[in-house]
Amino acid sequence: MPVRDLIIVGAGPSGLSAAIASKQRGLDYQVIEQGALVNSIYHFPPQMVFFTTPELLEIGGLPFVSPYEKPTRAEALRYYRKVVDAYDLQITFDETVLSVALEPEEPRDRQDKVLFAVETRSTHGVRRVRHARNVVLAVGYYDHPNLLGVPGEDLPHVHHYYGESHPYYRQRVVVVGGGNSAAESALELHRAGAHVTLVHRWSELKSTIKYWVKPDIENRIKEGSIAARFNTRVTEIRPTSIIVTRGRESTLEAEGERSAASARGWGPARSNESQSTLEAEGERSAASARGWGPARSNESQSTLEAEGERSAASAREWGPARSQEDELPADTVFLLTGYHPDYDLLTRAGVSLNDRGVPAYDADTFETNVGGLFVAGGVISGKDTAPIFIENGRFHGEKIVEVISARR
Repeated sequence: MPVRDLIIVGAGPSGLSAAIASKQRGLDYQVIEQGALVNSIYHFPPQMVFFTTPELLEIGGLPFVSPYEKPTRAEALRYYRKVVDAYDLQITFDETVLSVALEPEEPRDRQDKVLFAVETRSTHGVRRVRHARNVVLAVGYYDHPNLLGVPGEDLPHVHHYYGESHPYYRQRVVVVGGGNSAAESALELHRAGAHVTLVHRWSELKSTIKYWVKPDIENRIKEGSIAARFNTRVTEIRPTSIIVTRGRESTLEAEGERSAASARGWGPARSNESQSTLEAEGERSAASARGWGPARSNESQSTLEAEGERSAASAREWGPARSQEDELPADTVFLLTGYHPDYDLLTRAGVSLNDRGVPAYDADTFETNVGGLFVAGGVISGKDTAPIFIENGRFHGEKIVEVISARR
């Protein structure tokens, strides 16, 4: 039974950098990729432009030459093909890893060595098991969209990935989300002649939107070319429409996420306010609006309470205090609400995850709580995918291989 030094799962920039380092250090390695080379980049919209400069996408010391300040998807695909050819990397394509498991082994030259069994299935349905002393999971997160969990999400006109705008000419299209993908998709659809409505459950678009895209989308919303529903969440998707709810409930949910993000250093702080605290804030705001004076003679207590709720809602930019349900026409729905790593593969391999889906790993070595099993690239970010880009994830593989080589 052949046993490799290392199996690398994923042929994205992080996995490729690990493969290059393995070849340079003389390790017996194999890369396994479920789709095409740099599969996530391949599935980006064809017209996509990177946020970064070409040199920050480089791996293996090979220059990424582009005439543009911001490289395109097509240029990146061409560059990574050249990298693989230059190093003649060993990659198996169209083979999905089903499981990574520790396997008992009779003692050989060292009793402390572990053995992993990596089970795969090809696109033709062929299963096989490979063995290695070490495994790197560089699987990213783009293959697993964040689901809303609402009725109708599985309808055929609902998509979690955006491709091209042309098919949606003169269609009523709803784009759900507030980040780069949602903003860029909404703009392209609008300019291709679609009637676009953007739905986002926070009160404003994300600050991380590309700097040349953000003013564009904001101006299109301001002028009414793109309709926008903020502080709004989708509750149901129907064959020709969606049901959305705007108001207190959806905003409280968004505020809860904003507070959690703030605790992790992302976004503005909005505290751990309980419902009673928010109600008290409403009463204080209402009282302040009335100057803390006596009630006007024609106001009943219930009127004052309603005024208090409205004033507090206005102060927090919530709009109406009670949830408001609307039905929006939709021929096509794009749910561009982000993506997450393959939690199931990680947990079945024995990797511990925290409440945000971040695997337990050593920040210096990228080794997980399972000895010999490493993580690299976007998979280490859990639900909070923003901190890991190609720019920093491309260095993980080199460090991992350095650790593995030192143990030989």
